[in-house]
Amino acid sequence: VQLQASGGGLVQAGASLRLSCTASSSKYAMAWFRQNSEKEREFVAAASWSGATTYYADSVKGRFTISRDNAKNTAYLEMNNLNPEDTAVYYCAQAKMYGLDLTQATSYTYWGQGTLVTVSS
Repeated sequence: VQLQASGGGLVQAGASLRLSCTASSSKYAMAWFRQNSEKEREFVAAASWSGATTYYADSVKGRFTISRDNAKNTAYLEMNNLNPEDTAVYYCAQAKMYGLDLTQATSYTYWGQGTLVTVSS
């Protein structure tokens, strides 16, 4: 499975961005993680295969929304009210089986190349 993330960019605080992650196939949960130079990779959001179940990090709840279009093998991360603390490389990931803790990076087998989001103050 190959994942291709896109949609990052430079925006001002308060702005919105939508990230996309297109997979060669998408039968399992997909998620977004992020990493900046000061922190380890951290969980952002995840969605089950159907998209009916979603999980969010506390830091993004109410601002970010994960969704997916399985007809297009694509997951999205809609990010609103961005702030400088959201600056990071965002990675999409896909699991290889069901029943995993979708907030843990170790649950994901396939990873995209990352897309940089920079939020200026």
